[in-house]
Amino acid sequence: MARFFLAPECWGGAAVLTGDEAKHAAQVLRARRGDRITVFDGAGRSATAEILDVSKSEIRLSLGEVVQRPPLRPRIHLAQAVPKGKTMDLIVQKAVELGVASIQPLITKRTVVQVEADDADRKSSKWQRVALEACKQCGQDLLPLVEPPRSFSEWLPQCGSGLRVIASLFDGARPLREVLRSAESPEDVTLLVGPEGDFTPEEGEAALGGGFHPASLGEIVLRAETAAFFGISALRYEFSRS
Repeated sequence: MARFFLAPECWGGAAVLTGDEAKHAAQVLRARRGDRITVFDGAGRSATAEILDVSKSEIRLSLGEVVQRPPLRPRIHLAQAVPKGKTMDLIVQKAVELGVASIQPLITKRTVVQVEADDADRKSSKWQRVALEACKQCGQDLLPLVEPPRSFSEWLPQCGSGLRVIASLFDGARPLREVLRSAESPEDVTLLVGPEGDFTPEEGEAALGGGFHPASLGEIVLRAETAAFFGISALRYEFSRS
């Protein structure tokens, strides 16, 4: 059954798909009155809906039973140095499938891609659309927030609480499993992943000074996107065990 995003403010009264969601349903999928679809609000709510009416700009719906999915625990926040090319799209897509709560793109000293201040919102909007499409495709009802890109130095003092882990090539980094098993069921985990070439020594020292635990992801040097997928998967596995 096709899935569509229905904004949270549309669940209380008349349920209406608008914008790109309505256009996709009407013009691409050729939705018709009487068809049934699934809608979700990105905050855990989903419902089966019957289409009551279709026009060029909106689709009116009748919602069935609403199901509320609880948030995943722990909440995983991915802070990712922006890689070159379209790799960030892939990272966002797979991070959504793995259930992250938020994604913070970062600009570091070794980041190849430089995002100007006036382009940050456009980049964020693009990656937010990628996240939404991933939710629709994989059945995820919790839509993570993709923040506008920020410089590492600006973000670090404001990165939030909870367990903080930096995927690290630094000497003295402990295996990731040891770092995670020494933690006591955190509510929030921030996973910090660097760019091609890793963080500079100065950035690494700043992260450690900011409370991040350096964690090794093994003897093989991983690409930035692989490190993100490895780290999120390990977090989800370790803290999901009964």
